[in-house]
Amino acid sequence: MKKIPLLIFLILLPLIVNAEKDDIHLDVKQHTFSNGLELLVVERHLSPTFSAIVRFKAGSADEKPGITGTAHLLEHMLFKGTKNIGTANHDAEIPIMDKIDIVAHYLSDAINESRNPLYRGGTEKIDSLRSLIADLQKEQKQYIIKDEFWETYLRHGGLGLNASTGNDGTQYYVSLPSNKLELWAYMESDRLANPILREFYSERDVVYEERRLSIDNSPSGKLYEQLNATAFTASSYSWPILGWASDLETVLREEVEEFFRQYYSPNNIVIAIVGDVKFDEVVKLVEKYFGNIPPSEKPVPPVTTMEPEQEGERRVAVAFDAEPRLAVGWHMMAGGDVDQEVFDVISNLLTSGRTSRLYKSLVEKKQMVSSIRAISAFTRFPDIFTIVAIPKAGYSVEEVEKAIYEEIDRLQNEGPTGWELQRVRNQLEADYVRGLQSNRGMAFGLANMQAQVGDWGYLLILKEKRRAVTADDVKRVLAEYFTEDNRTVAYLVKPDRGISAESAKIQKLNKRQAVKK
Repeated sequence: MKKIPLLIFLILLPLIVNAEKDDIHLDVKQHTFSNGLELLVVERHLSPTFSAIVRFKAGSADEKPGITGTAHLLEHMLFKGTKNIGTANHDAEIPIMDKIDIVAHYLSDAINESRNPLYRGGTEKIDSLRSLIADLQKEQKQYIIKDEFWETYLRHGGLGLNASTGNDGTQYYVSLPSNKLELWAYMESDRLANPILREFYSERDVVYEERRLSIDNSPSGKLYEQLNATAFTASSYSWPILGWASDLETVLREEVEEFFRQYYSPNNIVIAIVGDVKFDEVVKLVEKYFGNIPPSEKPVPPVTTMEPEQEGERRVAVAFDAEPRLAVGWHMMAGGDVDQEVFDVISNLLTSGRTSRLYKSLVEKKQMVSSIRAISAFTRFPDIFTIVAIPKAGYSVEEVEKAIYEEIDRLQNEGPTGWELQRVRNQLEADYVRGLQSNRGMAFGLANMQAQVGDWGYLLILKEKRRAVTADDVKRVLAEYFTEDNRTVAYLVKPDRGISAESAKIQKLNKRQAVKK
């Protein structure tokens, strides 16, 4: 493939947003460095602080079976320090980490061997290897300066230091006094250039426990996981962001390091900085600290497997000892595609506020549910529009599901009123303005849109497209997408109690399929 030289460029794109009585003046200055790193800056001299976000264009969707959960695991690991931060003697750590890696290979092999249905051995070998890794980790601890990354930021006035991982990306963020801009540039460039995944296997256990609490022991987590696993057959959105438990038990440090080298490179990063800074100074400091970090040796591989069109309704009943709940998903397009704005309007028409259709009907009038929520996705690849509801005592998930469809059919046939559309436009615009009022909110919005669709200015384009949605648009999209063949339904039901004949049949089928696997 012919290589196109990267040009360093600067674009000044003024954007003025007016909503309600608030005025947000957004003057975005953009710079792309020779190694591909993209920088967005908004000078906002309201207080002597700034917020910065380092947004990697890599999330759980970029993983593959066997290493699911890697992007989220890296979110944890990149707070463990570098060759220069978090260690009293990096050179002394290396031989110990090499030994840990060797034992970890044996442990992974032993775990995989034990999963063979013909395996008749015990767990002694696995337990012994885990114990050996724990002993080596204790030896390494004498060189570790715990939480030095966090504490350095905190000592210098850092607020809101954290990170998050999604299907489409991972972001690390912090707010600091304006005179700490160079500290930020040093810290973030160092963990990009010199990360050390120390305490990897103990942190892997922490993430495994996080998965157990937020998915395996959570009714909402389990329901969402099974909804996505059923709705998607080819898309990488089919696995959870936290990863499958079996992968978290066996993924190796070197596999996670390889994922880092492939995806966490300057040519796959957007940095957004908003606050009391000067653009020229930011460019100079980012060039000084990030400019010599080379791009990935291999081109960042695109995700090419696309979800095929669904050809018939899918259902899954999830046995869980909690109050029943329901999730319904309809396939929709990727963020930025045609009709994205119509889905956003539909979600607000259905469940945003006390005057929304499903709230008025199912919560207030019929009192069938304690909560109901519609979610319009904005993602890199085609996703699902989801409605989640928790029935009140005395109502089954089947009754709630039927009532939801009745309201959707009514909206499709009648269309929204002019008053409803204006209410939704006002809500969406108010949410838009609120999201940009804080430095961090603005940085998030800019970095996310630049990473997702390649143009931060789509923030404004989407706002205008939402304003233009008509009643006919709503009716058309409901008729085209909200069909039986295009939907997936997930029920949460108590084990062997209160299960309808249909749900019991689905449960039995799921068990048979699990046995075959």
